[in-house]
Amino acid sequence: MTLFDKIVQAEENLNGVVVKTPLQFSMNLSDKYQANIYLKREDLQQVRSYKIRGAYNKISHLNTTQKNNGIVCASAGNHAQGVAYSCQVLQIQGKIYMPKTTPKQKIKQVQLFGKSFVEIVLTGDTFDDAFHAAKQFATENQLEFIHPFDDLEVIAGQGTVGLEILSEQVPTIDYLLLPVGGGGLAAGVSTVFKKLSPATKIFGIEPEGAPSMQFALNQNEPIALTSIDKFVDGAAVKKVGKETFAVCKNTLDNMVLVPEGKVCSTILQLYNEEAMVVEPAGALSIAALDFIADEIKGKTVVCIVSGSNNDIERTEEIKERSLIYEGLKHYFMIQFPQRPGALKEFVNDILNESDDITYFQFIKKNNRDVGPVVVGLEVKNEADISSVKNKMHDKGFQFQYLNEKEPLLSLLI
Repeated sequence: MTLFDKIVQAEENLNGVVVKTPLQFSMNLSDKYQANIYLKREDLQQVRSYKIRGAYNKISHLNTTQKNNGIVCASAGNHAQGVAYSCQVLQIQGKIYMPKTTPKQKIKQVQLFGKSFVEIVLTGDTFDDAFHAAKQFATENQLEFIHPFDDLEVIAGQGTVGLEILSEQVPTIDYLLLPVGGGGLAAGVSTVFKKLSPATKIFGIEPEGAPSMQFALNQNEPIALTSIDKFVDGAAVKKVGKETFAVCKNTLDNMVLVPEGKVCSTILQLYNEEAMVVEPAGALSIAALDFIADEIKGKTVVCIVSGSNNDIERTEEIKERSLIYEGLKHYFMIQFPQRPGALKEFVNDILNESDDITYFQFIKKNNRDVGPVVVGLEVKNEADISSVKNKMHDKGFQFQYLNEKEPLLSLLI
């Protein structure tokens, strides 16, 4: 049976279990990019992400013995919720391993969806720690491990998103933008489009700080990245799957890498303009539109919004990353003269009227002529910071621009 046949079978298997999510025309985005932009709203699933499709399809295909023994999975978020909900619907026992660092809100959601059918095990500080612990437990106890993406039945379940998109009465789709983490969604949906809509250009979208599929395509095999930025947690994996790579290398026409700061700006934009709450991975495909804006003018584009499990505690970090990316938030380490009036001089002579000091950290040391001060400034326009830098040079203020020194900035702020 081909993967496409498995996807068609999965659609029937998922009938009545998953929500057929809307393919929604976005007037704001269409006006902005002078194109016809449609959003596939997988954030409106029962578990607020597409992950339920793959998890349920895989678990429902297990034999009676495997179901009776129970299943194991590892996840820091959406996959865990999909597995938990599937366990509750199918009434089988599941053990879900999650890092100890997982926010309480996500742990609570997993328990809510799984009810009495799941046991949550918190172990390790990272997803990799939880993944290895879960795999070891599954092997030692001969239990089925439900992989978040590198499994053909999981891929087939995710691929049903593609069948739903093409069942809608919309114009011919010129571009399809797929968020890529481990590659399950990309492999499944791209398989459908290559079969049923071969003229559609398929772009995989990854966070700039975790370009695992781009790296695999460059190397012609899945190879783990040495380090990643974990901010876009739903798509930040060090290594894509063997099964997913085998498909994607033949189906993806291009890859687009999106800076994490742009993802943050898109999250805020969608909340303010579309009343949509999306997680970082859910914003990836929409954030990518800026980088292909000229190419898609006058075209019909579908962006998959993969999920909305965003933790409200991340709001300040999202705003901060967005402002830095947009050139509106700037940090400096400045050597301040240790004398009365130095701060007043800085405010009066260096800053523009619209500039705002949002962070100021200074420890006075009387035995020195100058002392380091960390200053955070928020400006109204991106170009305003140039005059601040020029004035500091002219007035003899020695400084380091911390926005260009991210490891140091992360340590200090």
